[in-house]
Amino acid sequence: MRFARACAYANPAARRPPHRSSSASFLKRIPEVRALLRTDVEAAFQGDPAASTVDEIILAYPYIEAVAIQRMAHVLYKLCLPLIPRIMTEWAHSRTGIDIHPGAQIGSHFFIDHGTGVVIGETAEIGRHVKLYQGVALIARSLAGGQALKGKKRHPTLEDRVTIYAGTTVMGGDTVIGAGSTIGANVSVTHSIPARSLAYHEDRQLTILDKDKRGGAVDDWMI
Repeated sequence: MRFARACAYANPAARRPPHRSSSASFLKRIPEVRALLRTDVEAAFQGDPAASTVDEIILAYPYIEAVAIQRMAHVLYKLCLPLIPRIMTEWAHSRTGIDIHPGAQIGSHFFIDHGTGVVIGETAEIGRHVKLYQGVALIARSLAGGQALKGKKRHPTLEDRVTIYAGTTVMGGDTVIGAGSTIGANVSVTHSIPARSLAYHEDRQLTILDKDKRGGAVDDWMI
């Protein structure tokens, strides 16, 4: 019933009208969402030495709540159901401090360590086995274009096995962080970074290294 009421708020200019059978379509996707969430819990347990049990992660980690709600909201977002997906993720935002737009595409084995202050925009694309720390922002370079930017790729892409440390901002829809790369803390990234790179600030300058040519010096940055 609430899905049907939400359809009344559909934007005529939307890509396609929301399904009146959205509830049935949503329920059919629940097993898929549950399977993805299992991989998220696994990633948290394998990636966080502070985790004592899987149950602790499920019951106590705020990022699991935020990601679970976002994954369900994303299904409704793809069904073009208005209002409800955004309400869901904003509710999660208010509870956890983690702001993930329902439109963001997130692969399996996703882990946000601590999580407070993380922002992930609508058109962000996140691959598999990605790890973010607190305060990471995947945002648009500029919103000065307003509604003219609707439907365009505004937020960055993170390929598989990317790690981004605390306080880092990655901007722009054409920005791609290549697979296997690591970005250190408090870095501002506005351009793409090649695969297997290490990016960090050194003497107030951004340094990018090839992990495979650097040897053992960067082993502590690996996940």
